[in-house]
Amino acid sequence: MRFSFGLIIIAGTLLTPASSHAQTFDPRYPVCMHVYSGANGGGGEWYDCSFTSIPQCRATASGRSAICDLNPYYPAHVPASYHFPKTRGR
Repeated sequence: MRFSFGLIIIAGTLLTPASSHAQTFDPRYPVCMHVYSGANGGGGEWYDCSFTSIPQCRATASGRSAICDLNPYYPAHVPASYHFPKTRGR
């Protein structure tokens, strides 16, 4: 009986998914800066998604080991006034 209980505990531990990290990209802002820290910065890299435009991000990234890119998790909104063209025959 002890063997099967121990086996169940071990199997449960091995099959439990690892904890996931929080989302890296903040979906509230359209632009993110990816900062690469070298030996002087302690190593590692991180994202700062607090920019509303590419020029704003590039001004902050200037002189740093960083790049700016569009946030892949920023929702693309279609303005309510935009109407899709009607297709014929369908």
